[in-house]
Amino acid sequence: MNKEPIKFRKERLDRGIKARCEDIFALSSYREILYLLLPRVLPVALLLVFPLFKDIVGLYWEKVLVITCAIALLSLSWDWLASVGLISLGQALFFGVGAYVTGSLNYAFKWPPLITIPLGTLGGALICTLLLLPVLRLRGVYFAIVTLTLPLLLMRFIETTKILGGTEGLSALTPLPSLWVELYVPVFTLLICLFGFRRLINEDYGLVLQGIRDNDRAVMSGAINIYWFKTQAVFLAALVGSFPGAFMTHYYQFVGMPAFALDYSILPLTAAVLGGVGTFAGPTLGAFILVPLSEVLRAFGTLRVVFYSAILIICVVGLPEGVFHYIRRKYHQFERMVEVG
Repeated sequence: MNKEPIKFRKERLDRGIKARCEDIFALSSYREILYLLLPRVLPVALLLVFPLFKDIVGLYWEKVLVITCAIALLSLSWDWLASVGLISLGQALFFGVGAYVTGSLNYAFKWPPLITIPLGTLGGALICTLLLLPVLRLRGVYFAIVTLTLPLLLMRFIETTKILGGTEGLSALTPLPSLWVELYVPVFTLLICLFGFRRLINEDYGLVLQGIRDNDRAVMSGAINIYWFKTQAVFLAALVGSFPGAFMTHYYQFVGMPAFALDYSILPLTAAVLGGVGTFAGPTLGAFILVPLSEVLRAFGTLRVVFYSAILIICVVGLPEGVFHYIRRKYHQFERMVEVG
């Protein structure tokens, strides 16, 4: 008599060290403290050390680091808006407004970057918040369409009226003081925003934002003004999104209509989807995969778009949860095959 073939299934279990580390008892073991700190300290240490090897890796890749940090900040800004249920397709609005405010102040008054970058970041955040304030009652795709249209509208307005330099832009702006400022300011800003958002989203304030995203009517029934919270969320997102525009203006010593380019809207969104939405660390990781990858593939010329798109499709289809979620799961869990009874 033939026996039926034995069937197996994959079982996923938490590592014992993870279960123990969730409690205060993690403090009693150096091994468990290391288990908790390693995935947090190692990426930060690598990010801080990388600029020191500028003579080895070359200034080209140091420039890629600066651009990557700028896209990562825009991606963090996108993920913060998504945490309150506002899906944006126009991160270029934050980048462009911050860039133009900074460039205009420097061009007109010759103020140094130490003054124009903070003022451009704050001024850009205020202007973007005022522009988006009337549409905060929109939901879903309607809010996304408005955010996609606004950068295009501002770009055509500058082109038609020829204000702020028109199509030629504003050039010969004040450069940043030194190479170390160019490298470390965006790195430190990225780390502050990343850990700040992660801390804030787990506080009571962040829980209110997530409640608005999940069921805004229930939050309103608790006598909470959800539009005031949405305004604050937009301002914080615009603040983080305007900084890379303000910084890159002095980095390039130029600001023009390319500041509203569609790339500054598409790349942060793609980085967030690739890394994993809703984690803040995921969009950051996605940016550090996406931007260097696009630079590596630049050697293939026009075929770069084909390889780039294929890799993105494979990652999105194969890892719909995002790369960060996958790495975190593999770190905290192990899998084994067990017999189906």
